[in-house]
Amino acid sequence: VSQSRYVHSALERGLKEKLGDLGGAIRAGRSRNDQVATDFRLYLIDQMIEVACSLVQLEKATTELASNYVDDVAPGFTHLQHAQPVSFGHELAKHAHAIARDISRIADWLKRSNFSPLGAGALAGSSLPLEPEKTALNLGFSGVIPNSIDAVMDRDFAAEALFIIALVGVHISRIGEEWTLWSSTEFGWAKLDDAFSTGSSIMPQKKNPDAAEIARGKSGRFIGNLTGLLTTMKGLAFAYNRDLQEDKEPVFDSIGNLLLLLPAVTGMIATTTFDRAKMKAAAPLGFSLATEIADFLVKAGVPFSQAHEAAGACVKVCETKGIELHQLTDTDLSLIHPQLTGEVRKFLDAVGAISSRTSINGTSPSGVRHQIAELHKQIKKDSDWIADERNRFSGMMSQ
Repeated sequence: VSQSRYVHSALERGLKEKLGDLGGAIRAGRSRNDQVATDFRLYLIDQMIEVACSLVQLEKATTELASNYVDDVAPGFTHLQHAQPVSFGHELAKHAHAIARDISRIADWLKRSNFSPLGAGALAGSSLPLEPEKTALNLGFSGVIPNSIDAVMDRDFAAEALFIIALVGVHISRIGEEWTLWSSTEFGWAKLDDAFSTGSSIMPQKKNPDAAEIARGKSGRFIGNLTGLLTTMKGLAFAYNRDLQEDKEPVFDSIGNLLLLLPAVTGMIATTTFDRAKMKAAAPLGFSLATEIADFLVKAGVPFSQAHEAAGACVKVCETKGIELHQLTDTDLSLIHPQLTGEVRKFLDAVGAISSRTSINGTSPSGVRHQIAELHKQIKKDSDWIADERNRFSGMMSQ
């Protein structure tokens, strides 16, 4: 219960060592309440910028990996079932977009959180000429929190930071799940570097995807820390309450674990290689080209509802005969729909299927290359923002 007293006493001692008796002025018009709220904000600002920096490295590694597989075709999945063929670069790039959103959330969080509680005192402000605006400017804040009661009790900034971290954890857990699946014998697509996997204590052939599984598992911890702080904040009345001592442990835990995890995930992604031939061979399996039949009929003027039914009928015939879609005879096709001809077989090719998906956010290689070029621009923008924030706060600290 008395730990906060020790922290504030240590701060005062440190100032006295540097400034002499002047260091004792830290108490003038101030309280532990507004001082700890200020210190906590400054800590989180510093650490969230570090998180953003690590996320940029992950964003970059994912984008670079995606750029290596733009022309490689692979099965696309919904419900863990083969859906339609996709560019594997398109599949990988989806993670970079999620990470970019995480970085943008940190930037938005900083705009809302970068305000100083100093001058609020215990809860009512001060009659002393403290100049809170000047103090805020000197510390790098954008301004002063306008309500002194809100200033000492607000922990929205901590809860929102934990939400961002929890969502980062969710995004990383998806990477972990996919890497775990792709490296399994059943898939056999991904080859993980030895540095990011381990063997079994009794089975010498094993190569366990440790980094991927840890990434998947940490998300539960991050979500739990967010839930814990929100529960602590719930129902607190008036101004400061001692309950708010519970705000720091979940934040320290989430920050520490995320900053430890992100470089491992980045390294795992940067060093993974994929079996192009195996992915290409799997792309048309599960009748994933059936949509091409429906599209062929739609282009011939058939309503999509009828085209969809005809494509489904093609699949049924194939299942009955034990053949693939491209093996349907002209007779088979004409019996299913009068406008279905052997010409459709030209479109029953996975490479051709992805090339035809030329919508602005589609999986055609040309579209994916444009997408990756835009991601590189975003990486540059994110890196510049982080550098500016670091320079701004380091400049304040050196004054």
